Amino acid sequence: MSAMTTEKKPSTPARHRKPPRVHLEFIDPMAESVCLAGTFNDWRPEITPMIHLGAGRWVKELALPPGVYEYRLVVDGEWKPDPQAGEQTANPFGGFNSLLKVAPPISPKLALTTRQSFGTSV
Repeated sequence: MSAMTTEKKPSTPARHRKPPRVHLEFIDPMAESVCLAGTFNDWRPEITPMIHLGAGRWVKELALPPGVYEYRLVVDGEWKPDPQAGEQTANPFGGFNSLLKVAPPISPKLALTTRQSFGTSV
């Protein structure tokens, strides 16, 4: 009787993709400091200050995994919803949190298939 052995193929490590980058902008010519607080930073505004570009323009890029995040702007210490946010949800304090939806990145193969099915060029 012969013994049968099965050879396991070495597993390939999963690809580590960088989370999608999300660009947020806020305009307030009177603001002296603007931070973001939300579910992505445990509601700690000091962790995520926005960058002042001048003329009241504030920006921040975040690398976030796909998902839905609630957040608020903290402008000179005052918490407020983002006027540019497309959606909001009520919060337990009688106000509103802005919603940020991060979609999973589209794979190059899926993008090619989608372009082909709609007849667009690559």
